[in-house]
Amino acid sequence: MMFLYMPYDTVNKDTEPKDPFPIPRKIMAEPDYIDDDNPELIRPQKLINPVKSSRNHQDLHRELLMNQKRGLAPQNKPELQKVMEKRKRDQVIKQQKEEEAQKKKSDLEIELLKRQQKLEQLELEKQKIQEEQENAPEFVKVKGNLRRTVQEATEAPDS
Repeated sequence: MMFLYMPYDTVNKDTEPKDPFPIPRKIMAEPDYIDDDNPELIRPQKLINPVKSSRNHQDLHRELLMNQKRGLAPQNKPELQKVMEKRKRDQVIKQQKEEEAQKKKSDLEIELLKRQQKLEQLELEKQKIQEEQENAPEFVKVKGNLRRTVQEATEAPDS
């Protein structure tokens, strides 16, 4: 079935008044092979786009689709701004991990922390006592040395 282009003027010359903008009926003819089921005919196929079939293009397209699903649109930000945002994100993630680690302390860790605090307190007390002894007048130091020597002397003959 073939339709040829026929100008509007020749078809309806006498019956209709002339229109200033003629409308063509069918510009292109219908192909004959659509109705036929002849296996000898080669059917036209859509050409393969080499850009779309390339592996790099497919990977890029897949990545763009994934980013769009996540809500990440490609952004044209300066490199410095990207780096600063990445650092800030990493810092926030690190803080969250530290907070979670502190919340999830085991009984052993809690006990070890208590012991560590006690040891620190004992060290501070020893330092205070030592500073007091160093700041004491000379005669108090000599008196303490005499007491020690007297105690050592009395203990030595007993043993």
